[in-house]
Amino acid sequence: MSVVKINAIHVPEGRGPELEKRFAARKHSVDGSKGFEGFQLLRPVKGDDRYFVVTTWDSEESFAEWAANGAKAAHAAPEGAAPTGHGAPAHAGSETASGATGHGSDAQHGATGSPQGPKPVATGADLLEFEVVEL
Repeated sequence: MSVVKINAIHVPEGRGPELEKRFAARKHSVDGSKGFEGFQLLRPVKGDDRYFVVTTWDSEESFAEWAANGAKAAHAAPEGAAPTGHGAPAHAGSETASGATGHGSDAQHGATGSPQGPKPVATGADLLEFEVVEL
């Protein structure tokens, strides 16, 4: 049964284009991961400030493997570019293992710890998890 992971990223007004640019730079970085079935970045248009990063996996195990071993590489700066500090999404790493939602997205979505680093593009994130039910 396929599983869906949705990283709901809280993005302040005016920062959406930068978030989209950072995702575009890594558009296909997860494509070859074992069990990966699909990705969508959804832009809010009404009633919410959150972008939704939707990934579909063939199993929880495939997702967990990517979160443990592939997420960091998938969110690294493109070759030759300065690191963006984008980091792994909320659905990767220890947050998944503990079941907690959200993460330090100021650090993971733009702050590099250096004065010349890019500004944060998110103020928080929530992990939503689903199984695909065929009706």
